[in-house]
Amino acid sequence: MSIPLYVILFINYTRIHTNHLKQELVTLRKKVKNNISLAEQIGRGELNSITACADGELTNALLTLEKNLRKTKDKEDSYNWIAKGKDRLSDILRLHTNVENLSFEVLKEIIEYSGAIQGSFFLFENNQLINIASYAYNRRRFERQIVPMGKGLIGAAAYEKQMIYRTEIPDDYCTLTSGLLGDQKPKSLIIVPLLQEEELQGILEIAFLIPKLPKYVLSLANESSTIIGRTIYNLKINSRTSKLLKESQEMTLTLRQNEEQLRENAAEMLATQEELEQSNKLLETQIQEVEHAQTRLQALLTNASEFISIYDKNQELVFESPSVKRILGYDDEDEIKGMDPDLLTPRGYKTINKLFQYLLETPGGEHTAEYTYLKKNGQKLFLETKGKNLLHDPAIKGIIFNTQDITEQKRAEKEERMKSRMQSLSENSPDMIIRINTMGKLVYVNPAVSVFIGLPATSIVKKRINELDIDERFIEFVQNALNDIRSNQKEIISETEMSGPDGTRIMEIKGIPEYSEDKELESVLFVAHDMTELKKIEQEIKEKNKKISDSINYAQRIQTSILPDTGYLQKFFPRSFIFYRPKDVVSGDFPWFFKKDNTFYIAAVDCTGHGVPGALLSFIGYFLLNNIVNTDKDHTAAEILDKLHHEVRVTLKQDQEGANGRDGMDLALCKINIDTKELHFAGAHRPLYLVRDGELIEYKGSRKGIGGKPLARKIEKDFENNVIQYQSGDRIYFFSDGLPDQTGGPKRRKYQCKRIRETIIEDPSHTMAHLSRQFSHEFYDWMGEEKQVDDVLLIGIEL
Repeated sequence: MSIPLYVILFINYTRIHTNHLKQELVTLRKKVKNNISLAEQIGRGELNSITACADGELTNALLTLEKNLRKTKDKEDSYNWIAKGKDRLSDILRLHTNVENLSFEVLKEIIEYSGAIQGSFFLFENNQLINIASYAYNRRRFERQIVPMGKGLIGAAAYEKQMIYRTEIPDDYCTLTSGLLGDQKPKSLIIVPLLQEEELQGILEIAFLIPKLPKYVLSLANESSTIIGRTIYNLKINSRTSKLLKESQEMTLTLRQNEEQLRENAAEMLATQEELEQSNKLLETQIQEVEHAQTRLQALLTNASEFISIYDKNQELVFESPSVKRILGYDDEDEIKGMDPDLLTPRGYKTINKLFQYLLETPGGEHTAEYTYLKKNGQKLFLETKGKNLLHDPAIKGIIFNTQDITEQKRAEKEERMKSRMQSLSENSPDMIIRINTMGKLVYVNPAVSVFIGLPATSIVKKRINELDIDERFIEFVQNALNDIRSNQKEIISETEMSGPDGTRIMEIKGIPEYSEDKELESVLFVAHDMTELKKIEQEIKEKNKKISDSINYAQRIQTSILPDTGYLQKFFPRSFIFYRPKDVVSGDFPWFFKKDNTFYIAAVDCTGHGVPGALLSFIGYFLLNNIVNTDKDHTAAEILDKLHHEVRVTLKQDQEGANGRDGMDLALCKINIDTKELHFAGAHRPLYLVRDGELIEYKGSRKGIGGKPLARKIEKDFENNVIQYQSGDRIYFFSDGLPDQTGGPKRRKYQCKRIRETIIEDPSHTMAHLSRQFSHEFYDWMGEEKQVDDVLLIGIEL
């Protein structure tokens, strides 16, 4: 029986299909086996050895899983590596308090940990980078190098405050720019700025032999920047704090030493005042006393801690004590015009005007104001002025201001606040320091507390302020201060009295708020300074200073009252002037004027010295000249000088055996008869300039002075008399040596007589009033920043 064809075909198809299914089954089993192996490798963490030997969705999914796990593991390894590096750096940063040791250990750790070959550590100081540590090839290098900001890669990283990563390094970079040493050229370089809140502290430079650095190495370098920068910043702050504490201790010791000196000065001022009171009984006694005591009085006034000013009702300056220029920072030659709006700040000018108006409207009233003033160098001064209306007082006839510089006081307050924040627990401070929390409990007191309140410091810590058995006034002050600071969040300063073991003290107390990191009030630091002795001494100095100032002003008014001024001279010679600038309060130069019938006597007298000694001689010269010309009007100018020469020697006892005095005077004397238009001139070392029709004629004085010890075996010549027949419109000028001897100008040379001659003949059309102003302006312009060397006197008359 034959098999049908379709059966044979079916059997063949079934056999072929069965073989195909068997092959697919073998392939499928192989894939399953490979996937199982892949899953087992992933489960064992063998991610780096996995190879794809099959395909399919499951295999692809497993491979994707493996790649993700590998990335995760790499990130975790990088993070762990970075964290471990930061921990090792943190351990080093905690161990060191010296910047150089710290820098070397940090550099060494980073190089060894990161696999670098060498590196340098630069510290940022004074706007430049200083290499303080170098490490290469497992040993320390001593390569001192200074890099300016912005220069090279290091300077650029410092300027930009951004990390620089370079894989292409110039051939000369190691020697010319970075300073790194080594046997092999680095393949890559990172330069990391060390920052503290965007403030540069230093630069870290690390070199590697590998051409491309892993990202985690760069991340470690970048994240370490802030940690290292913060530590360096803290070390700098600690160093500055220690230095400030030492300076504070030295300042405290100096203040203690100065207290004794102030007591001695106060005693000396009291003794001086008693001498001045006795000298007021007689004018002659007063002049002798001024001769002995004026130097001391002048020194006290010049170096006083305050200066005295007197203004009339029109707010014009009448008097100012000599200490004003020292306190306000000006030289003796500087002209200060009291309430000068150019030197006062706008607010200060408004304040002082308001004070003046109040006193003007309040006879006998007193008031105090604080304001700012500009020193010569542009620096601001804080001044405190106490004003009193004494217009009704015949001795003063003005509004008097007592002004003291409180700049140091203001600065001390600011420094105290800063010092309290940086080093509030100063165990060596003589001041009483107490820290109280917001609940009123004492959390710290320094040893000085026991001196002021009589209780051991250890016995009052952790107690509330109201639980202490101390002066109720102090307790009340502290409680009120705590309430004020809680409300206003501001520092306070005030004075209060308190009783202690040594009696009642006047305490200046500062309350300084202290805040937590969250800006919340945490505690208040009270610093109490004993002001008792200082207040007593300050009050004594103010009282003595006022009495001394009154005596000096009285002596100055005596001299001023007897001397002629421009206004008096112009009564007789309308076109005339006197340019008179004493170097000190009282002067050795003086103008002299005497009228007898139609004859006028005019002189410019320059006594030996200036100040008090010169003023004493000026009294002698003034009264002797009056007596000589009043006795005989027929004396020529030369005869008047001859008699004055003799009388001065007799008065000063220079004509006696053994006399050594060389005191005397130089002068230029004119005798003018307006009826005959005849002018007599005689000079002692001083010339006369006559200007007629634009031409200058000089009459030189005799080459001898008035007074002085006679020269042995030498016959003195009489003074030479010059007779001049003057014409209407002629101008005469005579002066002391203070004007030509004044130094100044761009080369610090003397003014010289030549400059005077050039000025008076420069333009014949200039009036005498114009010349007066011109000499004044030129004198001060010439003097500039220099000091006035002598009294200045210049007299000009148009006949």
